[in-house]
Amino acid sequence: MKLNFMVAPDFSPDRFAGWHMVNTLLQSRSGLHLHLLTPASAQEQSELLRRDAVDLIYANPFDAAHLIRDLGFRAFARPMGKPDEMVIATAAASPLKRLEDLRPGSRIAVTDNRDVKLIGLRLLEAADLTDKDLQWVLVETFQAGARLAIKGEVDAAFFLAEIYHTLSRITRSQLKVLIESAIFDITHVLLAHQRVLSEVPAIMAALAGIGQQAADHEVLDALGIPKGFAVMQEEEAEFMVDLMDTLLD
Repeated sequence: MKLNFMVAPDFSPDRFAGWHMVNTLLQSRSGLHLHLLTPASAQEQSELLRRDAVDLIYANPFDAAHLIRDLGFRAFARPMGKPDEMVIATAAASPLKRLEDLRPGSRIAVTDNRDVKLIGLRLLEAADLTDKDLQWVLVETFQAGARLAIKGEVDAAFFLAEIYHTLSRITRSQLKVLIESAIFDITHVLLAHQRVLSEVPAIMAALAGIGQQAADHEVLDALGIPKGFAVMQEEEAEFMVDLMDTLLD
């Protein structure tokens, strides 16, 4: 039986090899045939889900809420010590010094990562700004958002914190952080569709075992998840979904 394993398109490009390494390990240790899917955009991810072509998915927390409630997926694992935080940054040369310096009409570069935008909007409440107060400039990647901010074509850009901190030193030297979130309870999660729940114990055993052999640390470092993965209980998933609902309200 072949299982399609999709990874959300919001990881840093230098993590691509790490996901292939993890997929290879999971196959060899679980005895299952896993086909890795790496969509290039949120639109491509949505299309694969619409076609019901996904059995397993590493999803961001915003998408996870929809997948669990509406599409028959169940969470079973999460990365340890790796919460999803976001950064709002502007050009190093910008006159903006703090978040509250942003004003209605400000242009914000944002990707189609709804969790990042959602957290960012919560942070912007401190500046008395709402979605409708801002001009959103949609970009394909966080790197593209960084370029617009550096050029002064937008006032600020939203980033997944992990990706911001893996930007090149030269790029980060041309940016300055206005704020970085510290929510801690929101993470990406691994989910399985109901039709493949019988395979989850084997997958979870293989996943939890990554890190127990010396060579595994190279894989986890390449993935950017050095502490590996832990089981996620149903009540933990429900708590996170409720938290996302709170952020939406």
